[in-house]
Amino acid sequence: MEITRAGSQPSGRGPSDWFTGTVRIDPLFAVAPPARAASAAVTFEPGARTAWHTHPLGQVLIVTSGLGRVQRWGGPVEEIRPGDVIRFAPGEKHWHGASPETAMTHIAIHEALDGKTVDWMEHVTDAQYLGA
Repeated sequence: MEITRAGSQPSGRGPSDWFTGTVRIDPLFAVAPPARAASAAVTFEPGARTAWHTHPLGQVLIVTSGLGRVQRWGGPVEEIRPGDVIRFAPGEKHWHGASPETAMTHIAIHEALDGKTVDWMEHVTDAQYLGA
């Protein structure tokens, strides 16, 4: 058994290569082979969001607070709220973040395939974010 105490892992700022706006990442657990899953709590300030990206084995988001937005490539921008669970299929291009006026926090869970959990792509434009 291993217990990781709250506050024992430092928060990090979401890098500007992968995020627009102010994003805080609080690691929950890293990949520990033979398991492949990793998780973090991610807080997006109003208007903040990820860049477009995919996960080789998919991703699950669990919204814990606030109001957010999510979109898969070619689909509409969807509103997400606390308690919502969003599942992206392996290789599904998508983004997620806060609403324009309200911060949002979610728990992100994804698995590593050959040591890789994510493929980052281009930034989401303001028009894409607003659903224009």
